[in-house]
Amino acid sequence: MKYAIYFRTSKRDQHPEMQKLKLIEYANRQGFTYELFEEKESTRKTRPIKEEVLKKLRKGEFEGVLIYKLDRWARSLPELILEVKELIDKGIAFISINDSIDLTTATGRLYFHILSAFAEFERDLIRERTLDGL
Repeated sequence: MKYAIYFRTSKRDQHPEMQKLKLIEYANRQGFTYELFEEKESTRKTRPIKEEVLKKLRKGEFEGVLIYKLDRWARSLPELILEVKELIDKGIAFISINDSIDLTTATGRLYFHILSAFAEFERDLIRERTLDGL
């Protein structure tokens, strides 16, 4: 299987080497072929390397994506849920090694559905509070 390995740090002066090494070790243990994608600088709204990875995943250039932690992929739960759901629906594997989440397994998908339920609950609470405030 060919995977996109995506990793990033929050600040330019941080070093992603530990993430990179752990991801490569995992991929090698699993027998994956892979391509590395490092987000060197990102803001809350722009992550060009992640967008490139998403585009390649959508085109079918990779069978999955491997990340270190969920917060390295998405900056919010709704963002995470929407993007991961899209990938799952397309049959693309999504693995977060530090969170022990492999969405190619039944347990991983259950965990994802629980996260989705909490995200929906959070959106509903925000909507209710907003309506109460109006």
